[in-house]
Amino acid sequence: MSFITDHILSWVTFVPLAGTVLVLLLGASKKMARIIALTVALIDFVLSLHLFKHFDVGNAGDQFVEKVAWLADGKITYSLGLDGVSLFLVLLTTFLGPLVILSTWSAIQDRVREAMAFLLFLQTAMIGTFLARDMLLFYFFWEAMLIPMYFLIGIWGGERRIYAAVKFFIYTMVGSVFMLVAIIYCYYQAGSMELDKFMLLDLGRTEQMWLFAAFALAFAIKVPLFPFHTWLPDAHVEAPTAGSVILAGILLKMGTYGLLRFAIPLFPDAALALGPWLAHLAVIGIIYGALVAMVQKDVKKLVAYSSVSHLGFVVLGLFSLTATGVAGGLYQMLAHGLSTGALFLLVGIIYERRHTREIADFGGLAHSMPAFAVVFMFVTLASIGLPGLCGFTGEFLILFGSYTSTLLPGAKLLVVLSATGVILGAIYMLWMYQRVFLGKLVHDANRDLPDLKVREWIVLIPIMIFIVLLGVKPAPLIERMEPSIERLLAPITQKTIVMDSHHAAVIDPALQVSERTEDER
Repeated sequence: MSFITDHILSWVTFVPLAGTVLVLLLGASKKMARIIALTVALIDFVLSLHLFKHFDVGNAGDQFVEKVAWLADGKITYSLGLDGVSLFLVLLTTFLGPLVILSTWSAIQDRVREAMAFLLFLQTAMIGTFLARDMLLFYFFWEAMLIPMYFLIGIWGGERRIYAAVKFFIYTMVGSVFMLVAIIYCYYQAGSMELDKFMLLDLGRTEQMWLFAAFALAFAIKVPLFPFHTWLPDAHVEAPTAGSVILAGILLKMGTYGLLRFAIPLFPDAALALGPWLAHLAVIGIIYGALVAMVQKDVKKLVAYSSVSHLGFVVLGLFSLTATGVAGGLYQMLAHGLSTGALFLLVGIIYERRHTREIADFGGLAHSMPAFAVVFMFVTLASIGLPGLCGFTGEFLILFGSYTSTLLPGAKLLVVLSATGVILGAIYMLWMYQRVFLGKLVHDANRDLPDLKVREWIVLIPIMIFIVLLGVKPAPLIERMEPSIERLLAPITQKTIVMDSHHAAVIDPALQVSERTEDER
């Protein structure tokens, strides 16, 4: 057991990859491939619980660290670490893993072995991205994610799957190339690929601007931040249900995670200068995503555009550059992963029964599928931020932290504008629900649809439980996040202290004397 606990991060990362090999070797039948994949994903989730149980709440640094010299005489290392920012994103990944595999039981019938192998391989790449503490290792995992997702969309997707897969691949790859150039530049400045060495770099303002732009472009595309969002609706609509859940639940969080982990702390001058521009784009994305979602005729595309709006809130929280706003952004990542992942699962369930996602093809569905209608309403309320459910806590912290930010010009106006996104979110989600579930049964094809099955309940109930837990008990998560968030914001805090002291030093001494004399009078 000590061998497992001493290398727990490697086990959590690579157990799914070992499962990929097992599926390809032993999963000759569809049933066996699914059983192996589900078993491996469950084992990985159980292993990841060790991280939560033994996590040191008061430790702001990396824990369970593993570091071994790898390449270039030790300048490039196999380095893994976990802090309060990575912890819950890893847990979200391992939690959704078995549920996603279970959701494919009837949805994927062709090339099942290959599908299961790609899902497990993708899980390794996602976990590795959250844990890597060497920049080359991070980039390796970051790019590795493209391969299985490309094939999941391109093989098991809809009619325009090739177009969507290629568009997803090109968009992400182009942004990543610029980030790679920036990583190589920093490597030659630091003499090492270790993230800790990158953090010690003393870069000039111009250098920071260019490097921040390279990193931010890659992460903005992945979020996706307006106007880099156009690949997302196509990828979501054409992807199989499992692919959509992973995209919404985890892959989009890679972009916001990258902004928080790398772009902001590595280049604080640039983050202070360019962060407000990204915050403005985030607010535009919040309103734009909500308005476009409102006019969608396809339920899945509506949920896809809602992700553009919700992730805009996360970016706004991050570039408030306050501990409260950043904590809200990180919390919203988790909440969005649960609620929007559940929405895509529910859309997939109804698509399996009716082979359509057009809102006009439904109506009165609550009569034939009452349990499904109740669950859909529950998840809808979580998505629009009903107090007591997961979506409310993150949005509240983001808006509060952004409103009080002194580093975000026009913060109060941005918060007011972004709050309209909350209102619009409630409008388009509830309007969609009304047209799909309420009223009379309009189409005969909807009269005899089977309600939720046992397997579908098994997939949905755990997500619903955590939607409630995150809504009513945020403290266990936030107290583990805060120390690490403060550590990542430390370069920003130091810069603002220096700026404030410099501003105080350049005040005219004669004016200070005049003010004192006036006070004395």
